[in-house]
Amino acid sequence: MHGKLKRFGIVEKMGKRIWEYVRFNPKNLFFRVLLAMFVFWMLFDDYGIMKRIRMEAEHRALLDRLKVEQKKIIDNELRITYAMKPDSIEKAARERYNFRKPGETLFIIRAQ
Repeated sequence: MHGKLKRFGIVEKMGKRIWEYVRFNPKNLFFRVLLAMFVFWMLFDDYGIMKRIRMEAEHRALLDRLKVEQKKIIDNELRITYAMKPDSIEKAARERYNFRKPGETLFIIRAQ
């Protein structure tokens, strides 16, 4: 029982010290609380630093994806322009679908 009273006395002394500090330094306390609120706001607000870091990482990932997709578009455009040539149609038909001209012998070589 004596230990609880001693702890309560320590808490009471600490409370008095805090109250004296607040009473004698109100401007200092006000600016410290204001600074703490400002730092908290800068870190965790909707437009805070943490959100900004996440958005920058997402932006970099999207830029990488954009480069890949643009390369695919360029490759597809080249395939389309190449496919419009009559020779390419014949080549594709022979390679993919094993077409042949009449009287021609077809040899299929498969890789193992």
